[in-house]
Order: sequence, then structure tokens, then C-alpha cells
Amino acid sequence: MTRPTLFALLLATPLSLFAQLSEEDVDNFINARYANGIAAIAEEKIFTAEDVRRQIMPYYSQIQLDSQGDLVKFNQLLEEAENQIIQTMTDNVLIVKKFFEDKGQIPASYIRNQVEENIIEQFDNDRSKFLAYLQSVGKTPDEYDIEIRDEMIVGFMRQKMTKSESFVSPVRVERFYNENKAQFYEPEAVHLRLIILAKLTDEDLDLLDQTAEEITRQLENGIDFAELAKKHSQDPKRDKGGDWGWVERKALIPELAEEAFALGVGEHSEPIKLKNKVFIVFVEDRRDEGYVPLTEVRDDIASMLVSQMAEEAQMRQLERLRRDGYVRRF
Repeated sequence: MTRPTLFALLLATPLSLFAQLSEEDVDNFINARYANGIAAIAEEKIFTAEDVRRQIMPYYSQIQLDSQGDLVKFNQLLEEAENQIIQTMTDNVLIVKKFFEDKGQIPASYIRNQVEENIIEQFDNDRSKFLAYLQSVGKTPDEYDIEIRDEMIVGFMRQKMTKSESFVSPVRVERFYNENKAQFYEPEAVHLRLIILAKLTDEDLDLLDQTAEEITRQLENGIDFAELAKKHSQDPKRDKGGDWGWVERKALIPELAEEAFALGVGEHSEPIKLKNKVFIVFVEDRRDEGYVPLTEVRDDIASMLVSQMAEEAQMRQLERLRRDGYVRRF
């Protein structure tokens, strides 16, 4: 059975119209694509095109945004999302089957507690709203309980699948670092604080200069730069003591970059006049260009590799379930 394709409908739609689709247009497109039919069968469970439609609707706006008005790309992204949704739904059936084959059990009280929590959080603790929702999607309370049970099982089993790998050897970490060293290159940068003084309407520029000179005198007398920034600076970072964090040379306009990268740690510049603003630069810290040492990124690499290994372990187990189970897609 073949689902009606949305692509043909979209090709007949002018690009300008596609960018201004109404909610009714969206519904028509989606309804055309997901006409009544079977999308997949996993074991004895049938997934209809309507099941896929309900799952994909929350992602539709993002798909439309990511396609940037390109109808071919839109259709491609939609197809990819459909395939992922169907794959996840059928995998979940196989996971639940495996759980019960292994004599797993979920206490009924756990299911009831989760249902009650859902009613509180999703339906404002209003059972009539909950029942109205069930009616709208064609489910009975018992069927909903089974759905919640299966979600709990899937969550437990997927977590169990990823726990099989929890250690990565130092040798593997070092090999990854050496093979991907470009990822750990950092350009020259300074940890920058700024005081920015801006000319107010009808304000004399001489007054701005006087304020900058007074701030400079206070800095020379040992007053903390951050305190002066909080008091005088006119920029979004003033509450953080003018802290702009680590800044690369290319991120600054040339006049500020020249001053900032000429300063040593703990040094401040003289006032720098640029148009109707005055800048005072302070270097909190600096780093030279080069590669981040392995000692500083070892833990991050190990965590990333453990996650990668866990995903691979889960995929191997899912592939076994797919091989041993019955799944058919339409």
C-alpha cells in the first residue's frame, strides 16, 4: 500500500504561497499525505498513517523552517522524520516484547501513579479533560494504561541497553585526541573586561573624556576594574563587571584588538575614543594559540566516547531485535 505523496502537491504550490501557508493549508497537506492506511506492522501491532501523522505534527513547523522554502528539501526532511518515527515506534514494540520474554514486570501501582501524574500535569488534574482527550484519539482508559506501561518499559530497557559500556581506556582517549587534534586547536584569545562610556544626547564630549580620565586615575590607585565597570559602564555586561569572557582577535574591531592583545594580564588600557564612545580595556587573562593539552580535555573525551559506545551497544541490541522480530513497513 502506497501513501499519497505530498511532493506532487507541493510542486504545484508557488514558493511565495508556501511561505505563507495557513493552518488550514497545513492540515490539508498533512491529511493528503497521511490518508487512511497502514504505515507499518511490528509483531501484532499495526501502526496507521494517522499514528504517524500525530507523531510528526509537533515537528512540522521546524521541518518547514529548516527547509527554507525549498520544496525538495522540505519533502526530504519530512521523509526522514517519518522514517525515524516509524523506526522508533516499531523498535519500541520489539523492546517491549523482549522485556516480557525476559520475564520482566512493571507493578500496576507504578502505572497508576504515572497515569495520575499525567492527569495532573497534562490535563490540569481534570479527569473530564483526560477522558475527552482519550475519546479524541480513540483510546480507552485501559489502552492508555498499556501505552503508559509500554513507555515505562521502553525507557527502562533503552537505559539498560546503554549501561553496558561505562569505561574507556586511556589509550583509546589518547588515540582519539591525536587523530582529531584539529578539534582541540584554540586561537589566541584574551579574557576581556570593558568599560564603555557612551555620549548622551547633547552631552559635551569633554565631560565624557573627564569621566574616562577619572576612571583611569582610580584604576591606577588600585580600585577594582569590575567595581568601576558596574558603576560607570554603559553596556549589557556592566552588571557582570564588564566581563565579556574569552574573546578572539577577529571578534574585536581593529582598534580594540590592537590594544587588548598588546596588554599583559592584569593591565588596562588608556581611554580609547571611537566615534561617540570611549572604551577602557582590561585583560583578565590571556592564552596563546595552540592545542588544548590532553590533560585538560581527557575527561570530556572519555565521556564522549562512553556515550558513543553506549549508543553503539544500544544499536547492536536493536539490530538483533529487528532481526529476530517481525516488522513490515508499507
